[in-house]
Order: sequence, then C-alpha cells, then structure tokens
Amino acid sequence: MEDYIIWFDHLGMSDVDRVGGKNASLGEMISNLANAGVTVPGGFATTAHAYREFLAKDGLKERIDNVLDALDINDVNELARVGAQIREWIIDTPFPDVLEKALEEAFSALQDGNDRMAVAVRSSATAEDLPDASFAGQQETFLNVVGLQQVRTSVKEVFASLFNDRAISYRVHHGFDHKMVALSAGIQKMVRSETAASGVMFTLDTESGFRDVVFVTASYGLGETVVQGAVNPDEFYVHKPTLEAGRPAVLRRNLGSKAIKMVYHSSPGEGQFVETVKVGQDERNRFCITDAEVEDLARQAMIIEKHYQRPMDIEWAKDGDDGKIYIVQARPETVKSRASANVMERYLLNETGNVLVEGRSIGHKIGSGPVKVITSIKEMDRVQAGDVLVTDMTDPDWEPVMKRASAIVTDRGGRTCHAAIIARELGIPAVVGCGDATEVLKDGQEVTVSCAEGDTGLIYEGALDFELRENTVDSMPDIPFKIMMNVGNPDRAFDFQGLPNEGVGLARLEFIINRMIGVHPKALLNFDGLPRDIRQTVEKRISGYSSPVDFYVDKLVEGISTLAAAFAPKKVIVRLSDFKSNEYANLIGGTLYEPDEENPMLGFRGASRYISETFRDCFELECRALKKVRNEMGLTNVEVMVPFVRTVGEAEQVVSLLAENGLKRGENGLRVIMMCELPANAILAEQFLEHFDGFSIGSNDLTQLTLGLDRDSGIIAHLFDERNDAVKALLASAIQACKKADKYIGICGQGPSDHPDLAKWLMDQGIDSVSLNPDSVLDTWFFLADEKID
Repeated sequence: MEDYIIWFDHLGMSDVDRVGGKNASLGEMISNLANAGVTVPGGFATTAHAYREFLAKDGLKERIDNVLDALDINDVNELARVGAQIREWIIDTPFPDVLEKALEEAFSALQDGNDRMAVAVRSSATAEDLPDASFAGQQETFLNVVGLQQVRTSVKEVFASLFNDRAISYRVHHGFDHKMVALSAGIQKMVRSETAASGVMFTLDTESGFRDVVFVTASYGLGETVVQGAVNPDEFYVHKPTLEAGRPAVLRRNLGSKAIKMVYHSSPGEGQFVETVKVGQDERNRFCITDAEVEDLARQAMIIEKHYQRPMDIEWAKDGDDGKIYIVQARPETVKSRASANVMERYLLNETGNVLVEGRSIGHKIGSGPVKVITSIKEMDRVQAGDVLVTDMTDPDWEPVMKRASAIVTDRGGRTCHAAIIARELGIPAVVGCGDATEVLKDGQEVTVSCAEGDTGLIYEGALDFELRENTVDSMPDIPFKIMMNVGNPDRAFDFQGLPNEGVGLARLEFIINRMIGVHPKALLNFDGLPRDIRQTVEKRISGYSSPVDFYVDKLVEGISTLAAAFAPKKVIVRLSDFKSNEYANLIGGTLYEPDEENPMLGFRGASRYISETFRDCFELECRALKKVRNEMGLTNVEVMVPFVRTVGEAEQVVSLLAENGLKRGENGLRVIMMCELPANAILAEQFLEHFDGFSIGSNDLTQLTLGLDRDSGIIAHLFDERNDAVKALLASAIQACKKADKYIGICGQGPSDHPDLAKWLMDQGIDSVSLNPDSVLDTWFFLADEKID
C-alpha cells in the first residue's frame, strides 16, 4: 500500500517528491527529533502517486491541463471561473478503488478502536515549503474531521484546493509548472488546542531577519485563526543565546486582542467541523501562554532549526487535555533568510503628518496612494496599480491583486498570518491588525503607509515625501575610533543592529517609558489611591502583567533586554531616565505628581531626581529592571549612564544609591558612565571622574548651557551650533581629562550626526567613540574614511 499511503514515521526529507514538503517534514521530525524533545502528533500521508492515479481517471488531467494552458491569470474573473470549474471536476471524480481501500485501512489503524477520534487533514504539495517559496496558505486544511466519510471528503477537498485561484496565480508568479506539482494529504491526530492555545513561530525576526531570536505568536483555540490572520495574537521574542545559557530569555511581550477563537463545532454536520466564537474579556486581557511555555516553544524551534540548518516557519498547538505542546508543521522560512545582508535598504520619511490609523508593521518600506476599501473578494478588480488596499482581513485568496497595491492595510491579522507572509514575499508594505482602518479610511483618500518606524505601522493623511537609501556594506573602510549608535526605540533594535556599528552609545530609558509604558511611575506605585478614571485607564495598560509595579519593571526589562540582545556582545550604554517635569506630567497620572516649573529644562531632572526623597522609589524601579537584565538574564553588555549631574556631591550620592540597589561599579563587570553635558562637568572633569568610569558627552545640553540659549526657542535657533569655539574648548578639556585618567570618553549628542566635520574634529582629538543616529551612520563613516585618506 506504500504506493498510496505512507505513515509519517516512515518518512523523511528525502521523500518530498512522494508526499510534499509538509508531510516529509513531519516524518523527518518524528523520525529524528522525538528523542531531542520535539513532539509531533502521528498520522499518515497519501502519496503524489495516489494523486496522479486519481487525475488519470476519466481524462481529468487532460481537461485540467487544457484550461490552464489557455488561462490568463491577470484576468481575475476568468481565473475565478477556471479555478471553480477544475475544483468541481475533482470533487465529482471518484477515488480509484486501490486508494479508497488504502485510505480506509490506514484510518482504521490510526483510530485504533476510537471511532470518535478527530484528525486534521492538511495539504502538502510536492513543490511547496522549499527554500525559495513558502506556498503559505495556498491549499486547504480541515480540522476536527471525524469518521472515514468526513476524511474521504476532506482529502478530496484538499486535492481540489491545489486549484484555488490563489494557488494557480502563486505558481505562475513563482515559475512553477502546474503539471509538475502534485498533492499529498496528511491525516494527523488532532491536538486539543480548542481548549488551550496555538500559533506560529519563526526562528528569526520576520521583519529584520535577525537570527538570534525566536518570534512566537499565540492565540486561544485552533491555530487557523492565527494562520489566516483572523485574530491579533499575543507576540513574544525569545533570545536564543540567553535561553541556551539557561537564563530567563523572553525579551518582548505584546498582548494581542485575541477577540475570537476557533473551536470544535457544537453540532458538526457536513462541512461544519469547526466554528468561531468570541473570547471573554478576562481571557483577552491575559497572555494565553506562560513565559515557561514560550521558552519551551523556543527550545523546540531551535532544535528544529539546528536539524534543518536553516531558519524555520513552525506551527504549534497546546493540548488542553494533557497540557503538552506539539509541533504540527515546520517549513523553511523563505523571505528574510534569502535577503542580502550586505545591502542596507532604508526608507525614510522626509516629513510627517496627521496619523489616521496604526497597527502592526510588516516589513520596513513606505508606500502611498489612493485608498481602495474592499469589503469582499468579489471587488478585487477595483484595485488598480498604486492603490492602497484596505480591507478587514487580507488572506491568500487576494494574492492575485495584492501585487498591484502600493501598500496593504487590514483591520485584523498578526505578523505571522499568511497575508503578512505573502506581503513580505511581494515586497509590499503592510500594516495589519489596525482594528478600524476600514471605517476611518475613505475611498479615494490619499494616504502614506509607513512601516519604517518600528513595530507600529502608521497610516498618515496625504501623500508624504519619502526616500529610499541603499548602501552596500561589504567592506567598511577603517577609521581610528568606534562608531556607535543612539537607539531609543527597541522596536528598531533588530533592524539597526545590521548597520555597521560598535554597539549603542546612548539608549534612552525615557523612550521606553514613553512608548512602551506611558504611565507615570508614581501612578503605578500608588495605584490603589488613584482617581477612578485614571485607575481605569491604567488598568487597561497593565493587562497581562501581575501588578502595576511589575508592569513598569517588566516593560523596562523588555526594552533594555531587547536592545542588549540585539547588539550583544557589544556594549549598550543605557541612560537612566531624563524626563523633565513637563514631560513626566504628560504621562498618564503625571499631573498628580509633577511640579509646575517655569523652566523644566533647568529644573527637576537627572541626578537631582534620583537622590530626592520624592522620586527615589521611582528610581529604584529603574535599578530593579537594570539589575534583572544584567544579573538574571546575563546581558552584562549593558552599562549604566547617569545624566545631568550638577555637582560632585550629586555624583557621589547617585553612585552610592546605585550600589545600594545592586548596581555597584565594577561588580559583574559593570561600568557606570556619566553624561558630560554641563560646563561644570568639563571644568571639574577630574573630580567627577573619581566617581565614574568615563564620560559620554551630551552635546545638546552642553551647547545650550555654554551659550546660554534655550535649544527649544525658534527665535535664537540660528545661534545653536555645537561647533562654537567655546563648546569645542569644553569638549577638548573633557576628552583630555578622560585620556589622562585612562577612562572611556565618547559623545552621544546630536552634533556629530548633524555635522560630519564635528565628528572629524572629535576624531582628531582622540575621542574613543562617536554615537550617531542610525540614519547618519553610513554617510558619516564614509565621510570620515575619506577625510582620513585625504
């Protein structure tokens, strides 16, 4: 019977031509990875030979070949008509007797006396899941299939799905001959994830291609809602080296809305195996899997990746009965793993505008054009070249017209749904999971869709000016000091680490607080005493975390550890929070705790806050986060920087307070750096350096305080120049003091990013490192190399 049916445990990757990529991969894992800790449900597959024997009946193959040879796939209506005709022919054609008998015997053996056993019937094409094409979602999957008759029907539907409109179009676009592709149906024991959770994971970051993380998505119920993009799932990043070291390794958590879940149908009838139901608010406000389960998933993913020796795209499910996690599919990742690491492609907005909608960004590109709101697949022919396609949920059925769009925007979907995978393959920017894009955006409205600003994709009003910059970084010329980067946004960390760099010279903690937390730390420390309206707002923010304070600390940990992991083992210098009182007041609950200052720029900020009785408990939360990243997660490349230190006495007190909170200079290799940004810091450099391991010059504040001007004032903005002789004199003094004390000296202010000639002057002064904004790294690097040669 092996000509028609093969059990998974008799299959391996050498059998792709017999049972397709998915089924061969399931057999490979069952045969080779079970003892390594990868759990895969058992089952069997129909063969490509069985499929071809089936097509040989009643001249079916000749009829299919004839209509496909005459088909123009760019004619959407004709594509739909021909696809429907072929599928009807397949459904109406009976199986050969030998296949019928083989299917019956194998399914009876799989049931082993359990007549109510449910199975999944999945498609596996002989050309799919190869390293050069994903074929994501091109054929059908049927879940909770019970009984031989339902299995027969589902296998027939799987065969027919090889001729879905999307599958026909996809093969043509990727150069696969229809005649050379065959289909295998996998019949696999169901995992009872309807009462637990399931999802998709990748062994790299899907947006940047960063290889040191596992990206996990998860939602309640059966996994098709995640795969289809019908739900916005929870998302997690796990750092591979930290996990291998046996330390806590979850870098990021993003709570998805998880509004619906797919479960077994309450009264299954013909074709009604599953149904979609709403998820209760309490469940939606919790992560659907624990950190321990996320790490278990990541371990299995890493075992699979190591075995296949390439990045992988993996579907998983947790069984609600036995509590175990199972792998139900694994295939090669086909987009980022093939991208050239030597060509840096960067999209940059040259202006900003009114943000209409936001969601999860797919890719890092920007697109613009008129909106086309499409409510049904029947309207696809309305989408013209250059339009921005806006719909509730873009699934692979839309692939024939997706390539026409300049960008795609959806109400639903996560970053691992089929639509996102196809958008990446086509190189089209997409923003998914927006919630209300189809309501807010109007037909014909000009918009700009930006995926170039991090995990959050933004849809701006109007056609904004943007540009594409490309640089080849095969061999960067030598320069006599280190170029580091100013990176405040953890969303871009995996992307930015691909630029030539020597680490992060400035990671602003306030960016993490503002973007990832949004609540004043005092409001979280005093949560129970908050006014009712503010408390309700905060409650929504902290969903998924065990307490208000844990939310604050854990979010800081997520932001810091993401930056640290992205650039490891290079140094990441994290600057403690330097919000001014007016900026803190803008956070949720901030006005309850912040003073009203005439000039916040010169007021309650930096070191003065940390040592004050009114803010010290907030400062201790920052210390807790840094201590966890360094000591528990083992990311000791993180260093601490203290901003705005006015006096030597303040310096002494802050360093002492850091030590009291587990961040002692020299312990576990910790360096504590001071921001040199006041004239007093440069004038008394030797005394300040007694308490710190070096300086990082903040040229913005140093310039405004040296020249006595407000850098936020437009009236005198023309006088603000870091290259002023007085500023340069203080810079030179600070550099010389650090050189004399044999301590670190770098600069992280805006000056070198804006003025490459200032970076050249600093190079001549012997500075150790210049930390630049990411968008100026390559230009400045080449400028300095040319200057050095000259």
